[in-house]
Amino acid sequence: MFVRFFLPRSITEPPSTFKIGFPGDYALGVDTKYQQQFRIWVDKTSDRLFVVYARCTHLGCTPNYLSAEAKFKCPCHGSGFRTTGINFEGPAPRPLERARIVLADDGQLLVDKARKFQYELGQWTDPEAFLKV
Repeated sequence: MFVRFFLPRSITEPPSTFKIGFPGDYALGVDTKYQQQFRIWVDKTSDRLFVVYARCTHLGCTPNYLSAEAKFKCPCHGSGFRTTGINFEGPAPRPLERARIVLADDGQLLVDKARKFQYELGQWTDPEAFLKV
């Protein structure tokens, strides 16, 4: 007990900036590979690639991706979001946020969760909110 007093109490959290591979590694649609580790989804459309922050805007629960219905569904209170992040059902007051995504010097995708973009503020058109493919 005496020794424990001198050790700091800290919680280790994943870094807010991390690499997730190359743009060619992703097929069209939603990739849920990083949902558990970093709480993000990578969504690739025909012309762009963006990162959706997996946190419901109602109370902060982590929604699930339902591939059969092509939507995100929050298990806590039933909010539904399209794959773009736009809310269309349930109590969520606004769309999901997107994280910053840019190409790193080595060509990999660099995600920064500390920088988020909100649809209602018109930030989804920011060049760092998506990557053209």
